[in-house]
Amino acid sequence: MTLENRAVRYQDLIPCTNAFIDTRSPGSDKKENFTVIGPGVAENPDQHVHISIPHGFNIGGARQPANCLNSQHSHLTEEVFVVHSGEWDFISGVNADDGRINLKPGDIISIPTDVFRGFECTKGEAQGVDQGKGYLHAVLGGDDPGRVLWAPSVFEMAKDYGLVLLDDGSLVDTTQGETLPEGKSAMPVTSPEQIAEHRVVSSKALESIIIRSDDFSWQQDTLLSEFPGVEEASLVGGACPAEKVQAAKLGWQHGFVVRALRFAPGATIERHVRLEEEVIFIHQGRLNITVDGETIELSQGDNFTTPIGSVRRFENSGSIAAIYYVTRGGNEPKAPDFV
Repeated sequence: MTLENRAVRYQDLIPCTNAFIDTRSPGSDKKENFTVIGPGVAENPDQHVHISIPHGFNIGGARQPANCLNSQHSHLTEEVFVVHSGEWDFISGVNADDGRINLKPGDIISIPTDVFRGFECTKGEAQGVDQGKGYLHAVLGGDDPGRVLWAPSVFEMAKDYGLVLLDDGSLVDTTQGETLPEGKSAMPVTSPEQIAEHRVVSSKALESIIIRSDDFSWQQDTLLSEFPGVEEASLVGGACPAEKVQAAKLGWQHGFVVRALRFAPGATIERHVRLEEEVIFIHQGRLNITVDGETIELSQGDNFTTPIGSVRRFENSGSIAAIYYVTRGGNEPKAPDFV
């Protein structure tokens, strides 16, 4: 597999505009969903999967114009979002009335499994490739993150627009002449008992599951940040003494960790080997990654999955400070082995 095949470039992302049951609901009909790594949770089998290699977690994305809503739902595994562009409101509660919090570019939120959530782009990017829209980088736990559990109101809206969700998690579009397949049944509307298993999370409580980019705890004493011009911030996961990484505010176990790396222009992390899946998302700037002697350059919005056991080297190839978000498999990654 070539390095280019391990990169998913932002400009090459293939969206699905009818991935979920709320795809025709007013205010939700302009969203684009992306499955970058892993199967994701899309209900439309036509959703394109860019990289299918199992990682122990899934990488996805959502791009929406201002005032476009992703309806209330919950997941079976942890869900983490990084705001890449635009501004976004995250909304809690089965009826979207428990809490609301606004996040800006670079901010991160980790939403536990027992919380109904939705999200709305409230302000698109002023200029650039996402002008008028915002983009969320998403991480879902597990190789198979399961199905979405929708709020009851979403089923009612979907029915009005000809969409039926089946009990196997797939969609039937009656406006296209599709009918329920023989032996298949519609998914039951979420019950009061299922709703009661979810927590009520207020706007104030939502503050406990976010970290604003201005509040990142940048370290210069981790194994990776001992290189000049490099800083590392722990965002998701507990302390990792082997890497000299502090516990993150979002420190409960997710099955993966998320870190931020900030590189000054020209800064490098020299050749090393890792034993976990590692996905790098470029939030700002550029990055040269050299893997086993071959180099690839990444730019803003790109994802790259580094082969386990490969020798890799990172260099900020741009003229401005660069920020990368890194997701690694496991709750406590092993220390990198420098070569």
